[in-house]
Amino acid sequence: MASNERKFAVVLLSGGLDSMVAGGLAREAGYHLLALSIDYNQRHRVELRAAGRVAQALNAMRHIVLPLDLTAFGGSALTADIAVPKGGVGDDIPVTYVPARNTIFLSLTLGLAEVAGASDIFIGVNALDYSGYPDCRPEFIDAFQTMAALATKAGVEGHPIRINAPLQHMSKADIVREAHRLGLDAGVSWSCYDPTPDGKHCGLCDSCRLRSKGFEEAGLPDPTIYAARP
Repeated sequence: MASNERKFAVVLLSGGLDSMVAGGLAREAGYHLLALSIDYNQRHRVELRAAGRVAQALNAMRHIVLPLDLTAFGGSALTADIAVPKGGVGDDIPVTYVPARNTIFLSLTLGLAEVAGASDIFIGVNALDYSGYPDCRPEFIDAFQTMAALATKAGVEGHPIRINAPLQHMSKADIVREAHRLGLDAGVSWSCYDPTPDGKHCGLCDSCRLRSKGFEEAGLPDPTIYAARP
């Protein structure tokens, strides 16, 4: 792409810290951003409000919130009446895994990118999710990249849309440091899977534990208000 042409990227924006930093890195690389968030009727719907704040902080040209009610499928503590685990991060695939979520979401993002003429997609998957979520592994991103080249007009014509996962090999502490370096306010993001009625992070779900540990290991102040501590 010529240097005087505008570069566009679609950022898959959940409202969490990881997708915010992925978007910040895209912006730093000179991309004009389109943000896509999926309203899948998740129990932690507060993250959609956070996604709006993050999109604004990233100066996104447009923020689309696409409704897709995955409670019709269920099968996850985020989309069905199943308790969110609070006992600590384990080694097995947790019940907060939403079946094929990143496959579904990236497919929607790919469609938007092709229509918008975007050359790139940014997604905030990272190393800490490997053991728990199969659709956060590098092998998955590589396979989706191959599929994207085969499944789109852009790919068939020799201009495949690139899938960027810049946080892939970062720890949560690394991500916290990147947010700080990029001048992003981590306080506008949301991580908790089971927010309290008064709008606090629960502090005990896997996502809260990873977030809190990240700030602690990064040696940076955590702006998050937790209802409890492990």
